[in-house]
Amino acid sequence: MEVRTVNVQRWSIVSQKPFENVVAAVDAAIGRPRMSEFAKDIAAAATYPEMQEVVQHAVSEIGLMEFMRLDVGAVLAKAHPERNPKSIRLIIGNPLIMESMARLVPDAASYAPVTVLIDRRSDGVYLSYDEMASLLAPYGNAEAVEIAGDLDIKVRRMLQEAS
Repeated sequence: MEVRTVNVQRWSIVSQKPFENVVAAVDAAIGRPRMSEFAKDIAAAATYPEMQEVVQHAVSEIGLMEFMRLDVGAVLAKAHPERNPKSIRLIIGNPLIMESMARLVPDAASYAPVTVLIDRRSDGVYLSYDEMASLLAPYGNAEAVEIAGDLDIKVRRMLQEAS
């Protein structure tokens, strides 16, 4: 059994905008394909170039798409309805970026697509992201870390603009 320690750098920015406005800005920046159709189209692609075309139609102008949305706030509200929690976890990314990292560092597929947490706290709306480059750094592959760093820049820029 192999055990590897992976330290992660968490990046957060606090916005004073309403939670709903922040979420809407993130939604506007990423592709939001119908995942059942997307999965069928990926499966039907006979070649890598055909798959690339499917992905290019699903991602936004900045090259990202939503894979899943988890309403953490709805769960928290069941236990503490008086707090009116607002929190969502977005699983976002680009299958082509994931492939480019995972071919170099197979464990990259454990971290991609990435997670963005948007949650309302007493002092504002937090947009948080665990940087992919920090997750891949312990694997010692400079090319994968560079690709991850480019992804980090895209995500951070999107979150800064949404805040």
